[in-house]
Order: sequence, then C-alpha cells, then structure tokens
Amino acid sequence: MMTKVGFLPEETSSFVGRRAELARLDTALTTRRMTTLIGPGGVGKTRLAVRAARAAADRYPDGAWWADLSPLYDDALLLPTVSDAVGLADHTLRMPVEALCEWLSDKNLLLVLDSAEHLRGPCSHLLAELITTSPGLTVLVTSRQPLGTRGEHVVRIQPLPVDGAPDALQLFEDRLRAGDPRAGLDAPGDRAAAADICRRLEGIPLAIELAAAGIGRHTVAQLATRIGTRFDAPVDAEDLTASRLDLLADDSLWPRRHRTLRTTIGWSHELCTPLERLLWARLTLLRTDFDEEVAREVCTGGPLTPQEVDRALQGLVAQSVVQRDGTRYRMLDTLREYGRMWLRELGEERAAADRHARSFLGLARRAHDGWTGPDQVSWYHTIADTHLDLCAALDHLLAHDVAGAQEMAGRVGFFWACCGHLSEARGYAQRALDAGPVEGPHRTRLQWVLGVAALLQGDFATAEKYGALCTAIALYDHDDEGMLGATYLSGLTQLMNGEPAAALEAAERVLRMTETAPSDGASPEPRTTAADTSEAAGGSDADFDSDSDPAPVESAHRLRCRLITVFALTALGRLTESGRAAATLRRSCELGGEYWTRSYADYQLALIALLQGRPEDSATHARAMLAGKHRLRDSFGIALGLDILAAAIAAQGAGAQAARVYGTGHAYWRMVGHPQRGTPELGAVRETCELQARAAVGDAAYQRAFERGQADNAEVGLAAALHSGLQL
Repeated sequence: MMTKVGFLPEETSSFVGRRAELARLDTALTTRRMTTLIGPGGVGKTRLAVRAARAAADRYPDGAWWADLSPLYDDALLLPTVSDAVGLADHTLRMPVEALCEWLSDKNLLLVLDSAEHLRGPCSHLLAELITTSPGLTVLVTSRQPLGTRGEHVVRIQPLPVDGAPDALQLFEDRLRAGDPRAGLDAPGDRAAAADICRRLEGIPLAIELAAAGIGRHTVAQLATRIGTRFDAPVDAEDLTASRLDLLADDSLWPRRHRTLRTTIGWSHELCTPLERLLWARLTLLRTDFDEEVAREVCTGGPLTPQEVDRALQGLVAQSVVQRDGTRYRMLDTLREYGRMWLRELGEERAAADRHARSFLGLARRAHDGWTGPDQVSWYHTIADTHLDLCAALDHLLAHDVAGAQEMAGRVGFFWACCGHLSEARGYAQRALDAGPVEGPHRTRLQWVLGVAALLQGDFATAEKYGALCTAIALYDHDDEGMLGATYLSGLTQLMNGEPAAALEAAERVLRMTETAPSDGASPEPRTTAADTSEAAGGSDADFDSDSDPAPVESAHRLRCRLITVFALTALGRLTESGRAAATLRRSCELGGEYWTRSYADYQLALIALLQGRPEDSATHARAMLAGKHRLRDSFGIALGLDILAAAIAAQGAGAQAARVYGTGHAYWRMVGHPQRGTPELGAVRETCELQARAAVGDAAYQRAFERGQADNAEVGLAAALHSGLQL
C-alpha cells in the first residue's frame, strides 16, 4: 500500500498478536540506525516487518520503502533492486552504488530489506556504505541470520506462544475462516484439537497456516491425529511416514532445529496430488508474481497439460502453497526453497529453466511487436514488473542459447532504457554481442540498444559511434527498420551536440528512402519538409491542424525518426513547420495507441507554443505530455515535462506556482541522476522563465515555493502540477 510517502506491501490477511515484538521494534527503529529481525523460515518476520514499518512510517519525512530480496538469484541484482525500491532510476555513467549513496545522502527515510539471508555479505557491504553516507537513513532487515554489519542491532523473533496465550489458536481460526467463511471451531472438541495442533507445530505461523489449509480434506480432530502421528514418529532413513524431502533436505537450509516447519511442509507436500507436486516444483523458477497464462507457459509439459496446470494451481492455492491476489499469484520463499529441492530430485532443473527462458523470450517478442499498438502501456508495465524473470531468462540463454539471448537482449533493451534500467540494457546487449557472431536485424538492434543507453547516460561519443555503425550495417543488410532506428539514434545525438540541421537532413532523407505505399491502398503519409510550408513568426494550435486523413499505423522506428524532424525544426526556429509536423505525428501515434512518441510530440507542441508567446496552450500540451509519461512511469520524460510546464506557468505570471513545479522537476532530475537536461534550446527558455517567476513574486517567495516542490513526495508534486487549478 502507499504510505504517506513511499511504498509498503499490502497486508492481505489478518495480523495476530506480536504486541511485545512490535514494541521492541518500535524502540529499535527510534534508537538504532540498523535493525535486523532474525528468526527461522516461516516464523513471520516479513509480516512483522510490514506492520512495524507501517507504524513508524510517519516519523520519516521521506517515507518508508520496501525491497523484497527473496527473488534475487544473483548479487548483481541487489543494487538495481534497492535503487528501484527507493525510486532511483539513474541515467548516468556513475557506479550504481555511488548514485544510490548520493540519492539517499540528504533523505530521512526507512528502508526495509526483506529476506536478506542468501545475500548476507553483499547486503552487509552495501548497508555499511549507505549508513555511512546517509545520516538520515534507518534500515530494517529481515533475515534468518544476522548480517554482521557494524552497528547492527539484532532482534530475534520466536514463534507465537502456544501456552497461556491465544495468539496461535487465533491465527489457526482466522486462516480456517479465510479458506471457508462457514468454517469454525464450533463442534465439540474442535477447539481443544486445534490447540493441540498449534502446540505440535510449536506456534510457527507458516506451519499453522498450512495446517489450517488442510481442513478441507480432514476434520480438525482428524488433522490433529494425523499431525500427532507424524510428529511422534522417529525421523530416520527407515521412517516411511516422513516425507522423502525431509531426508533429502540440505541441513544448511533446513537445520534439524527447524524440523517442525520442514516436517509440516513435507506433510503439506504429501497431501498434494502428484500433478500439484510437479507444478509446485516447476513454479519455483518464477521470480516475480505471475498469472495463469505465465504458469501454463512455464510449467506445461509431460503430464502437466495446460488444463492440468490450471487445475493444479487452484489446488495449491487451496492448500496455501501459492497465494492469490486477484489474477496474480506468488509463492512464499520458504515454500519455493522446498519446491526447488523437489525439482532437483526430479532431475528437471535444466528442462524447467529452458521452458522459463523460452516463455520470457516469447514475452519479449510480443512486447516488442506490441510497442506501437493499443497495449503499449500494458506491455511497458509488464516488462518493468517482470524484470527479475527477464534477467534470469537472459542469463540462462547466454549460457545455453546464444542466438536466443541476442534476440531477447535486443527486444527488451529499449523498454529497459525507458524504465531506467540503463546499466542492464547496456550490459546485457554487450554480453550478447560478445557471446558469439550475430547477423541481420538482431545485430543492428543490439548495437542500437547500446547506443541509446549510452545516449541517455550522457555518453554522446559512444552514442555517435553506434549510430554510425548501425547505419552502415543496416545499409549493408538492406534493413529499412534498422536504418530508421539508426537515424533516430544519430539524429538525437546530433541534436544534443547542437547540430539540428544535420539531424533534419538525415531524418528527412531516410524517411524518403524507406517510404512505401500502404498495403490497404491508402495514401502515403503526409510529410513536412522545408518546401511544404513557409515559415511564420507566430501561430496557434489551429494552424497545426490538418484536414488530411491520418497516416496508417507506423512502426516504432518510423515514428521516432519523424520525431527527430520535429525536434530539429524547432531547434532551427522553424516553428510553424515544426508545429504542423508535431500535430501530424501526434495524430499518427493516437491512431496506433502509441504513448511514448506521442508524449514527446506533446512536449514539442508545448515548447513551440511557449516560444510563440502562447503560454496557456503550452501548459495544456505540457500537462498532456506529463500524463502520458506518468502512465509509462518514465521519470526522465516527467522531468522534462515539469520543466516546460513550469516555464509556461511562469510566462503567465504565476511565479510561486511555477517555482513549486520547478522544485518538483528538480526532484525528478535528481531521481534520474542528472542536472536539468534536454535539447540545447530548452536551456535558454528555462532560464528566462525562472527569471520571470522570481520577478513576479520576489526571491524569498520563489525560494519557499521551490523548496516546497522539491520536498514534496514526487507523486504528490506531479499530481499537483497536473492540476491546472493549483492554489499555493
């Protein structure tokens, strides 16, 4: 859920007991910089951390933020995961840890790292740096063992009490009713039997929840008898009542002192049908939440048909092995570990990883194909939300299917660049190129991703190099889409280097070279060139409208190449031409349901209106741009949009309001790790409008409003900027 500022997970079930532990944690968070909540798997560390963080969140002006480390299979993903968790989408060439330290250096916030036991060393080193450089940072960690960080305060969590306190029994009853609202402990002997179950399970919350889920197949009394029989039996290699995996379990993960939880999970495993057990094992390859379609793609094979996957998934939900939230599913880390042991025992690890990689390669293909369609925003979010699974799939493909890895890295690279994962986009593209020979569109696409990532990081020399290389290869391969993409990369680099005429000439030439008649017989797209219109000093939005029908749906590369012509015409001062080209481009984007390029067309329309002395129109276009970029979670685009909106507001004489929007924009620029950026012509506009705002309200009032915008939660500040009637 959203806190006052920040993000904490939703609590989807009742919280029972733990008053003493919550009081201890509250004291620790008040007096200590770093607290580690330790205890065995299934004891309830995550739930307790969520509740403690929510109770403490209001004490931190910059909020409470949550990073789930349980899906991380590689410590290389630790820094990106923590950076994502605190809202940093760094677009620079700095070391990631340096960027994170700087981002947190002046913040007063609570950071929660959940399930850190498998990354103890890397977490300890990272937190040592963050705590040293960020005096306002408080950290809460959950782990099965202490991290060993200097200054770490350890709070050990025990299971729920089972004698003299009703907490464990209350949890059993709550979970019983969650599975069936008509269920209860009303029959004679049920309450005593349930209390016996809780004692046998030693008050371990996960064990109690799994036991309660078994009531659908047994009465409470029968369940108590079965559990009693199981726990009273000796555990050795000859014990046929013990789960096979109880004996196979790695003692480093499942030490003997945790026999109760291990045995309970093994008992739950035995209650599953053979196909449910197989699905449990195969689902463990998924690192992020998933839906039924993904489960079918990753897990179908052999006896598990798509229909059997659906049926088995519902069976696992009924037994609390898998948790469901709407249409999404997830598995607790402790249960995932158990399933992975079963997967190894079955000898299915490689086959399961192959299916997982093929599934996410398919997702990358569909997302790439759907970029310019009506589902662009949905695909954008899907790629962002499945980041860890995509990384895992790419790592597997790099080891076992280089051609698949090369295709996948090229197809997800632009998404990652837009999402702020520039280091991953650049790193995986380079690894894919280095892994082996690659020809044709996949090679061009990989080099294009490298160039775009470098450009967004401010590395213009590398971007220029790859723009030229992509152009040469696309010409050799007779690849029109490659040519359009290369021209977008080279043109944007030229614009950033102050060479708009060169960018315009190249973009118009390539658009003509690659123009083809539409297959449905419609007229080719109307093009705007220097010969089409005469330049005018002023105009209105009506001047940019056209009675001609919009062009057919175009490819992403073609739309982006047309965007270069708009940027270049504006930079050259040819505002009427640029406005018409931007309006035509925007209509083309609307026709295909495309938001990313459309938002930049809105940005240009805002800049053109401002330069032509129409600040009200400019503000309208700027807000349209911001709405689109917000839907895409594009922090860099939002930063640009806030700058142009602030300038438009300042030009209307609302100095304090402009200052607040400038302050929010500054917060977004920090979020992407850059000082204010944009094409060169924006700098002078920004400076002029800031002077106008200061003159309108005075330096002191301007500074107060600027600091208010800078201090706002970024989402709150953006919402205020989008509200045209904002009052300060």
